[in-house]
Amino acid sequence: MKFGIIVFPGSNCDHDCYHVLKHVFNQPVEYVWHKSEKLDGFDCIVLPGGFSYGDYLRTGAIARFSPVMDAVVKFAEAGGIVIGICNGFQVLTEVGLLPGVLMRNRGLKFICETVPLIVDNRETRFTSSYASEGAVRIPIAHADGSYYANAETVKELEEGSRVLFRYSTPEGEVTEEANPNGSVNGIAGIINSEGNVMGMMPHPERACEPELGSVDGCGLFESVINSLVKK
Repeated sequence: MKFGIIVFPGSNCDHDCYHVLKHVFNQPVEYVWHKSEKLDGFDCIVLPGGFSYGDYLRTGAIARFSPVMDAVVKFAEAGGIVIGICNGFQVLTEVGLLPGVLMRNRGLKFICETVPLIVDNRETRFTSSYASEGAVRIPIAHADGSYYANAETVKELEEGSRVLFRYSTPEGEVTEEANPNGSVNGIAGIINSEGNVMGMMPHPERACEPELGSVDGCGLFESVINSLVKK
């Protein structure tokens, strides 16, 4: 199996994702420059966090038109696994691979802290390794992380069990007080209807080594790797 990490001008979490996949999980991984037009040979594509194109116009709005995104769309439509983290999630909504939008945090401030999440659906290729109940701890770092979609779309996400992560209390309760950015229904991560494209605002790659204070991000990468092994 092989992972590809998309690099846009302004990406700043690409090296973090590379390190985790290469040195923590010992997986073959390559950087993919935003001008690339092919994704041959990859099993999973990661769109990392950062500030693609400086977040000008709107987060992800310019990156959506990078040549590589046509290849990412084709890759996803062919069943390839795609992970969007933070800015990568924003890009995936802009290109239409995931529904909804990411808006300004309700406090209109950049938030950088480790937050509790519940894994709402543990039966996907992105979450199957999260076996235990209770909250996990994963960092967030964003100013435009408030997930919004219209009522019909939210209903489809909820009824289709497509919400993977929600902001919660340390005890695993989803409350308004535990919601750091105002996301509808506390949504922190979702998948597409086919189950092969995932986006989340928290940074699992920053929670994969004990030295960083949490290894709860490992579950995401372990789940994807296990799904590829079984493929």
